[in-house]
Amino acid sequence: MSLDVNADVSGKRSERRVIGNVLRGSMGNLIEWYDWYAYTAFTIYFAKVFFPAGDQTAQLLNTAGVFAVGFLMRPIGGWLMGRYADRFGRRAALTLSVTLMAAGSLIIAFTPGYATIGVAAPVVLVLARLLQGISVGGEYATSATYLSEVATEGKRGYYSSFQYVTLTGGQLLALGVQIVLQQLLSKEEMGSWGWRIAFVIGALGAAVVMYLRATMDESENYLRELNKDAARGNRGTLRTLLQYPKECLLVCGLTLGGTVAFYTYTTYLQKFMVNTSKINEVTASWINFFALLVFVVLQPIAGRFSDRVGRRPLLLFFGVAGTLLTVPLLTVLSGTQQPVIAFLIMLGSLVIVTGYTSINAIVKAELFPTKIRALGVGLPYALTVAIFGGTAEYIALWLKQAGHETVFFYYVAGCILVSLIVYLTMRETSKDSVLDTKD
Repeated sequence: MSLDVNADVSGKRSERRVIGNVLRGSMGNLIEWYDWYAYTAFTIYFAKVFFPAGDQTAQLLNTAGVFAVGFLMRPIGGWLMGRYADRFGRRAALTLSVTLMAAGSLIIAFTPGYATIGVAAPVVLVLARLLQGISVGGEYATSATYLSEVATEGKRGYYSSFQYVTLTGGQLLALGVQIVLQQLLSKEEMGSWGWRIAFVIGALGAAVVMYLRATMDESENYLRELNKDAARGNRGTLRTLLQYPKECLLVCGLTLGGTVAFYTYTTYLQKFMVNTSKINEVTASWINFFALLVFVVLQPIAGRFSDRVGRRPLLLFFGVAGTLLTVPLLTVLSGTQQPVIAFLIMLGSLVIVTGYTSINAIVKAELFPTKIRALGVGLPYALTVAIFGGTAEYIALWLKQAGHETVFFYYVAGCILVSLIVYLTMRETSKDSVLDTKD
């Protein structure tokens, strides 16, 4: 009897340790993504600071281009940090990535505008976003791997879903800071200097994250791999990754529709409401905030559901609903100025994309063995996000400027359709997962 009690106590302690590691890793993820999304949240205020005077769409197009350039560095970040995480540990890579993100935020916060230093202003902005792009590319690769590996068997979908809880939490925090500043400062003050406060907050938050990540346990999967002398030279190399071509292509196919939908339904939709629906900026911020708040709550619910029924049913829900409903939802949103209707449309879109976001990390982690998991998850994912996710907003604004905005609606639906075909043909990754083997 005493043995059962001890085992039960040990199990509770182990579960608490898992929760502690997940929370510490997730808090770091939150600050990283806050820094990343502060750029998009405050674009409507600082676009005119870094670029010459022009119409609003042209200035937003310029900042969207810089946003896309940042995404182009994500594959480099996925490669560098994925390799680093596979060779030197998940914890070390996570700490390094948040340091790079903080540096990028500080540069943006203190760079003078175009009126002061001319063309050097957008050049420095681009350099800062390149640095942040490396960071966020590595953050996804390592945090997705870490959260999947430290999670309790049978609850991996639930625990790994906290990556998007904190990823979206970072966006919520950026929107929350924006809303507070909008209440405290005038529109002129926000456009002049108020937006810089958001980037200073992100850099300060990184200092706390560095401490939290230094106290995390290293993944047991990684520690087991570390003890395999014969495998050391193969960890985190492109040569080893190329031994898994099917898995790499599967990651790309899984990601294509999801990343386009996610960045359309979240980061771009706020600008869409302001620039197309003509909803005022403050109202659009509140709509985004509350819709994303519900979205955060949905992630662990959907993740836990996937532990019970499998990953494919959720992916299929996203694929079918996203393909059929994206065009009608965006068409209705483009023609309404009613905040309640706009909120319901955004919320409906986020419910759809939850089928992808809640489990995308665990599905990819379940495809690769420990020695190449961080690089395998990170590099093909980052390549796909750079090409399709990072350019979604730019394509939308370019088509709007050209007078063909509705073409973008079909583009998003088409990308989701491609991923739906992948979901229909893939295996159920939760069955015989390599995460549950002593690889």
